Amino acid sequence: MSHHDDPIDESRRHFMISGALFVAFSLVKGTDALAQEVIADEGAAVHIGKDTQALAGSLKTNPFLDAWIKITPEGKVTVFTGKVELGTGVRTALLQVAAEELDMAPSLITFLTADTGASPDEGLTAGSHTMADSGSALLNAAAQVRGLLVDAAAKHFGVDASALAASDAVIHARDGRTMTYGEAVGLVDLHRSASSSSPLKDPKTFRTIGTALPRLDIPSKVTGGASYVQDMQLPGMLHARVVMPPVYDAKLLAYDEAAITKMPGVVRIVRNGSMLAVVAQGEWQAVVAQRALSASAQWSPGRALPDPATVHRDLKQIATQQIKIADHHAPMAPAAKTVNARFIKRYLLHGSIGPSCAVAHLDGDQLTVWTHSQGVYPLRDALAEMLSMQKENVRCIHAEGSGCYGHNAADDAAAHAALIAAAMPGHPVRVQWMREQEHTWDHFTPAMVTEVKASIDASGKIVDWRYALWSSSHNERIVNAGRLLPARMLEKPFVSAPSTPMLQPEGGGDRNAIPLYMLPNIEVLNHFSPTMPLQTSAMRSLGAHTNVFAIESVMDELAHMAGIDPVEFRLRHLDDSRAKDVIRLAAKQFGWPRAPRARNRGVGFAFAKYKNLMGYVAIAVEVSVEPETGLVKLEQAVAAVDCGQVVNPDGVRNQIEGGIVQSASWTLHEELRYDTHRIRSFDWGTYPILRFSSVPARIEVHLIDRPGAPFLGTAEASMGPTAGALVNALFDATGKRVREMPLAGDTLRKLIEV
Repeated sequence: MSHHDDPIDESRRHFMISGALFVAFSLVKGTDALAQEVIADEGAAVHIGKDTQALAGSLKTNPFLDAWIKITPEGKVTVFTGKVELGTGVRTALLQVAAEELDMAPSLITFLTADTGASPDEGLTAGSHTMADSGSALLNAAAQVRGLLVDAAAKHFGVDASALAASDAVIHARDGRTMTYGEAVGLVDLHRSASSSSPLKDPKTFRTIGTALPRLDIPSKVTGGASYVQDMQLPGMLHARVVMPPVYDAKLLAYDEAAITKMPGVVRIVRNGSMLAVVAQGEWQAVVAQRALSASAQWSPGRALPDPATVHRDLKQIATQQIKIADHHAPMAPAAKTVNARFIKRYLLHGSIGPSCAVAHLDGDQLTVWTHSQGVYPLRDALAEMLSMQKENVRCIHAEGSGCYGHNAADDAAAHAALIAAAMPGHPVRVQWMREQEHTWDHFTPAMVTEVKASIDASGKIVDWRYALWSSSHNERIVNAGRLLPARMLEKPFVSAPSTPMLQPEGGGDRNAIPLYMLPNIEVLNHFSPTMPLQTSAMRSLGAHTNVFAIESVMDELAHMAGIDPVEFRLRHLDDSRAKDVIRLAAKQFGWPRAPRARNRGVGFAFAKYKNLMGYVAIAVEVSVEPETGLVKLEQAVAAVDCGQVVNPDGVRNQIEGGIVQSASWTLHEELRYDTHRIRSFDWGTYPILRFSSVPARIEVHLIDRPGAPFLGTAEASMGPTAGALVNALFDATGKRVREMPLAGDTLRKLIEV
């Protein structure tokens, strides 16, 4: 068995929060830490330079090779990424990429994720960008480092580089001479900017990329080991719980400090304006004290919430900017048939399984925060602003959290921990939100309205497409201190940065609003709202979930009007061969077209290329409907995916499967409950999500691997197609076009009864 086939060394790969985090410190003490920061700053400074624009992925903003790969004289190899593990398995995939081009077994590499004291600044881990940005950077950086080391060894040996071979950090000459990477790195300076060309391996020779390497993060999760920031324990650590206002803009008027401070284990109450917390020796003591403190707190009325009955109508009043994102026209045959449709999406919450948590420690003038933020560098900057500290004195280290997929309360919990730790120097402080706080103070995914008018000619060809949407940016990430919820509650509150629309082709609320189909006459308008009546921000796929839902529903309706099979109808309107390949594969594996279904059963099909930039996904589903109750069950789903070069096939399947289940939950069941007084979805009983009993009996994911092709993200790519396939399957089962989410339940029951 070769070294490449060795099982992963558990002692190397474990990310033990109580230990490896401090090992990370030792890697960047002294000048190394400063060097990393300089590299990140220089990378940002040269982002617009012509010399970096040709570089791959995140090398554009972090061009120095030793920002990504460090090799000690002893031959220890450490690889860094600025991206984080959110449960997608991407940490494993990135390790595979680096290991492949370094010609090393993954078990020989120490792999570290986002840390403002060590890693390159790659901004956010979001938008299915990790493999495209960090994966591409690591692929090229690792290839260039290997090439430089081999060239140095060749010069030392007096032979041609082509006569040398690298394996597991050792360079071998044909005459038996060897040189370790550690020895070779003494002959070459890796503190150099990456080149626009890399000595990449032939994909046919890949031994690590393309294999289902076991995920690094799974063993401790399934055995109950320390896996998450929620599991962190530091010597002398105190536990804090916060008290949140009952509603937006409520101000803290009074609380019973004397009674709370006498409770068992209570160390201190920390208050700054309306930011209120209790600190205790033990976690349960903090919980008990928090409940008592919350009960004693008195608040001003705050502001009213929107009326759920009118919130979608109100979107048309608060959407004050009109942005035309597509507008082109050509002569066409006259319209023979037309669809006019309006689609509704309600507010949803993230529903993170583990309430947000963070640990902070102010030691002297250095503040360290362990957080499951998706962007440790933006968070670091905002915390420094909030605390009036220098950025270099604040360090944010990513530690995985049990619950994410968008902008949940992770950054806010980190801000709470930082504020409390700053008030109690020398004591590590752990803050975990309560379940009702995680739900009611979530950054909800915004409500949306979309309207479509589309026409076909007598031959069934689409001749006109007009699409409009009303929503917000879907992205209120941390760009200043005011975006942190606790910072807005302080005695001297910070103000959130203004909300701005995200530009195409990425888009925000208008993500995937431009269909990939050939549409000779098209107009797409984004009616952008810079404000929302509820606190909102990013959730998996942003507006793509709703836009693809609407687009694919209309495509299905047009196909039926034309008397053309829905799959064939899509193929006729596509000129992208890769799009056609995934559609044909999904249809074939599902057995499309199906014979007539049993009563109350239906099948549906949908397709999208995420952001028209990332992974291609086509999905066919079968559903069953209970007309008397409106209950809908996703029975089976078959998906086909093209994400370019597949790094870890099991990881891709995992993400598509998870996306199908989550999107089914959103599309069929989920809806935030609120009234003009309060958010009412405060626990799992008041926020309906898909239960284990409703998970499909069969989900198949078929991959089209394209060795050597660019990496295309998949983590969010199945959200829209799943929604589209579900609504089309419901039409097949009931004969009714459902246009409001959630699709299942009373709304569907009443529609069927009509």
